[in-house]
Amino acid sequence: MTRDMTPEVTPDPRPLFARALDQTGKLVESVGPDELSGPTPCAEYDVRALLGHVVGVLHKLAGVGTGADGREFPDVVEGVADDGWARAFAEARGETERVWAEDERLDRMVTLPWATLPGRVVLDAYTHEFTAHSWDLAHATGRVAGLDPDLAERALVAFPKFAPPEERGEEELFGPAVPAPEDADAYTRLAAYLGRRP
Repeated sequence: MTRDMTPEVTPDPRPLFARALDQTGKLVESVGPDELSGPTPCAEYDVRALLGHVVGVLHKLAGVGTGADGREFPDVVEGVADDGWARAFAEARGETERVWAEDERLDRMVTLPWATLPGRVVLDAYTHEFTAHSWDLAHATGRVAGLDPDLAERALVAFPKFAPPEERGEEELFGPAVPAPEDADAYTRLAAYLGRRP
């Protein structure tokens, strides 16, 4: 389904995208081989698969930035050694940032599995996906204390455009929203909005 998503995004989403990748990258670096088989709030992913997903998203973003069809990329990268995830993430991030360093790419239309959008909108959307997955990874490995709350607050504003509750279900990446405590922090509210059960 192609959605009408012409959201108001920052003129240049790359600085915020880099912040989200910084946060995710630190978490990836901290994961030990003994944690890879642990569960995550994404029911279909253990920690290894979640790492494979975030690396896969970076490869997808690099590809669509050069004109490839995002539907051609696997959802989860496999075959990475237990101690190779930090390097895999860093290399994929470097590839992605080199592609998107060219300003004109921000206004090119790119095709993803879920929509065809201008590059700047795509980077904005994936900024918030990386923010959500950083919580997933932090929650799975007991490292939630150091997360950047500003990223979560921004994601809470953005996600209703990209993943409205009425278009989500149990079979989707983001499930139906669940209630969050009134005094919940930004990441707990974000997780609940995305159907996680924090």
